[in-house]
Amino acid sequence: MARDITPEERVLAHELLAKARAAMAAVADYDQARIDRLCRAIGWATGNEKTFLRIAQMGVDESGIGDRAGRGAKRFKIQGVLRDALRQKSMGVIEVDEAKGLVKYAKPAGVIVSLVPTTNPELTPPVTAIYALKCKDAVIFSPHPRSRQTTYEMVEVMRKTLKSLGAPEDLFQCVWKPSIPLTAELMSTCDLTMATGGRPMVEAAYSSGRPAFGVGAGNSTVLVDETADVADAARNTRISKTSDFGSGCSADGNMLVDAKLYDAMIAQLQKEGGYLCDEREKALLEKALWDEEGHRRPDTIAISAQRIAERAGFAIPADRVFLFVRQDAIGKQHRFSSEKLCVVLAVFKYRTFDEALQMVHDIYEVGGKGHSCGIYSFDDDHVDRLARVAPVSRIMVRQPQSKANAGAFNNGMPMTSSLGCGIWGGNITNENINLRHYMNVTWVSRPIAEDRPTEQELFGEFFGTDAL
Repeated sequence: MARDITPEERVLAHELLAKARAAMAAVADYDQARIDRLCRAIGWATGNEKTFLRIAQMGVDESGIGDRAGRGAKRFKIQGVLRDALRQKSMGVIEVDEAKGLVKYAKPAGVIVSLVPTTNPELTPPVTAIYALKCKDAVIFSPHPRSRQTTYEMVEVMRKTLKSLGAPEDLFQCVWKPSIPLTAELMSTCDLTMATGGRPMVEAAYSSGRPAFGVGAGNSTVLVDETADVADAARNTRISKTSDFGSGCSADGNMLVDAKLYDAMIAQLQKEGGYLCDEREKALLEKALWDEEGHRRPDTIAISAQRIAERAGFAIPADRVFLFVRQDAIGKQHRFSSEKLCVVLAVFKYRTFDEALQMVHDIYEVGGKGHSCGIYSFDDDHVDRLARVAPVSRIMVRQPQSKANAGAFNNGMPMTSSLGCGIWGGNITNENINLRHYMNVTWVSRPIAEDRPTEQELFGEFFGTDAL
């Protein structure tokens, strides 16, 4: 049972909030150009290769999860978020609709509490900071205890950058000793919470009595139809599956392959560095990933394929970068059809596209509703049919999901590090959390010519019929 907040923590929460509001007041009169300059400065300070790599590797060392050699590649997201932020207005008039007589004005959202996950202590702060700064918000970062020092270090980089430019450093603050009661107090007194993390923290944010944007669990599934380029699909799956050792909720977990391509896909996945587990190894792997009650074991999350195999009780060659298993059954009791959060992939075979769509439905009944899926196909009808029935917020076509869902330079998805999962996933939005979610908007409405259809036009064939 969670303990009560201490008097010292309550005082700290209110001090942090007061400093944040004072910092917001100090930048209230900054114009768009001055704010954009600060955004560029924060982008460079956190997203230059030297700084980002240092802090990213610090995060892996501190938390014990993730790929130390590869995590630095995430810095492209800072560049993408900065691109998106700079291309939009965030104060004054942001939209005019002359036909409807509407003008929209942007205002700050206020003081934001950002819950930082242990998998992204180097990325979530700058992504949140750029969008928040663009809207003249202030942010209090509440780190995960396992990556507290990394989060603090990244926030300190941003504070020093603001101070060097004569801007108030308290626009960004970080809790040094995070606790559940302190975080709860911050969420209940701030203006908005950005809850990127596990289900308990998202639920706590929604229960705080204040507005919150949350995220949902993943169970990313990719469908490969008979028109797919097998080599491309296998390569992208390896890229997605191995990014930061599969720590992200967008990393491919399940692959559904048309029977005509199944054997070729199995072979191609092996060429891409996959290790196909036999039935004995598969049974050992299941025990290493899940306990007897089906809970995911934390000691095999986001670690290398070799370490997972070792903990399972078998060995794999040093050149293998992910593990995969053949899987047929789907359901909560069939663990390999659920989210894996590591470099393990389940490969299913289907014979008709209707069967594939049913399998997609069944997999998301296990978990991951609202998050994302993908398809490798050159058949637009198949893409359309999947989009009509898949209970997900985003579908990537011929793209590595963990590198594309949250925005990429070769797709149009808004850049972010937080993925809304809609009502399916217990969230208020299906969208990638982006600049528009960091602002209030005032609508100004002027009179226009009346736009009122006749009753006959509105009620159609039912107009004039007998009334009850």
